[in-house]
Amino acid sequence: MSVARAVDAVREERNAYAHGEDRPIGSYGVLMGVYGAAVTGLALVVRRRRALPDRIGVGDLALLSVASHKLSRLVTKDSVTSFVRAPFTEYEEPAGEGEVNEQVRGKGLRHAVGELVSCPFCLSMWAATGFTFGLALAPRATRLAAATLTAVTVSDYLQFAHSALQRADRNG
Repeated sequence: MSVARAVDAVREERNAYAHGEDRPIGSYGVLMGVYGAAVTGLALVVRRRRALPDRIGVGDLALLSVASHKLSRLVTKDSVTSFVRAPFTEYEEPAGEGEVNEQVRGKGLRHAVGELVSCPFCLSMWAATGFTFGLALAPRATRLAAATLTAVTVSDYLQFAHSALQRADRNG
């Protein structure tokens, strides 16, 4: 198969998938390539150091889970971190306590990165991967960072509970 025919076949598949929408499939592939390269590089470092833990305990799993949740929300939704997303998104409206809704902008890689940095579900995989490799390579520092994010998460929920109690007291 010639290169031109291969390019045409890829273009046809992309168009069939996109169903008339402008979907940056190639750019998603680039992001997945970056993710895959990072995971491969980190796995090689872990292997060289023989730092692979025998198991991940329930406590560490809970700590990393909550920290991954908080880090992904912090990066993707927090008002204060909007400067990170600004090249890839456009502000739409407030989304609650200290969070914003944004619309992805641009085409190609800019659009794909915009989706990644504005979607907590998308970014949580990257955050969890970072914390997991951090646990293997620098467990004490990783636990400290994860504990900080976990404490902030608990504090957030306590703030919400406090506000709900105050509203209930005013209305009841």
